Amino acid sequence: MHTSPWAARARYNQWMNERLYALAAQLTEAERRKQRGAFFGSIHGTLAHIMVGDSVWMMRFNPGHESWRLTDSTGEPVTSYALDMDLWIDFDQLRAERARFDEGIIAWATTAATDDQERPFVYHTMAGARCEHPLWWAVDHFFNHQTHHRGQVTTLLMQAGLDPGVTDLIAFLRM
Repeated sequence: MHTSPWAARARYNQWMNERLYALAAQLTEAERRKQRGAFFGSIHGTLAHIMVGDSVWMMRFNPGHESWRLTDSTGEPVTSYALDMDLWIDFDQLRAERARFDEGIIAWATTAATDDQERPFVYHTMAGARCEHPLWWAVDHFFNHQTHHRGQVTTLLMQAGLDPGVTDLIAFLRM
């Protein structure tokens, strides 16, 4: 079923995102945006943060591919990113962008050369600092970042009375 560890992680992320977005869709806009004390405040804010992080990392992994750049509410490309930015006026826009990104991440992860994972990977942080380390460090961070913040979303959904059920990667891989 899974051709590489990165492809498996990408499919797992899609699976979890679909489940969490389906649950979040059961809430009102006010409930999704309710400040609940998480790093990025609300369910919506945390989901938006994951999208920003995904965009930043995918632009680093695929320089020059503008399909990874986010757009504002008028459709203009975003040129400056902030970790707490929220470009999505409504949840349906955010959900559609998430689905588009997940398909792209799967395509990228399926074709990415995992045998090249030790190669030096150079990028700049959002603050402009130069970083260099093996590619796999960045890819693992990319997937871990999503998992970390989705864990926060599962807690926020539980606080809102919605049970996300089993979220374990191993449960997904056994399917």
